[in-house]
Amino acid sequence: MTMMRIRLELARTEGYPEGDAGQGYEFVAPLDGNGRIDAEAWRKAKSACTVQRFEAGFVVRRGLVRHVGQGWRFDYDHMSSQDDEAFFRLDRHVLAPGCYVSIREPNGTTLPYRVVSVQLATVETAT
Repeated sequence: MTMMRIRLELARTEGYPEGDAGQGYEFVAPLDGNGRIDAEAWRKAKSACTVQRFEAGFVVRRGLVRHVGQGWRFDYDHMSSQDDEAFFRLDRHVLAPGCYVSIREPNGTTLPYRVVSVQLATVETAT
């Protein structure tokens, strides 16, 4: 199983016409040979699939990458789904530098993020 560290940065929005490299996410997840998130591999390594949300360049939240039903989300509190941040059709997106994904924040706002890097992650997984 190949675990990858994916960095997303805020893409161009109304408030940030050039995007914002200081706002985004860095997460670890297994990718298949086509650069898409691999749900079967995720099931085998759930605890290693972590996320860090950063703002102004500082980590402000830590959580897990979760697969719920047909969708993917960042989960910061396993006791509640109110703070979850959901991807828009992540299973259909290639996670490669220059590609874009959309994430819905807990307040209902959906924002675009650009994949800026995908690197091999060094993580320990339970077998």
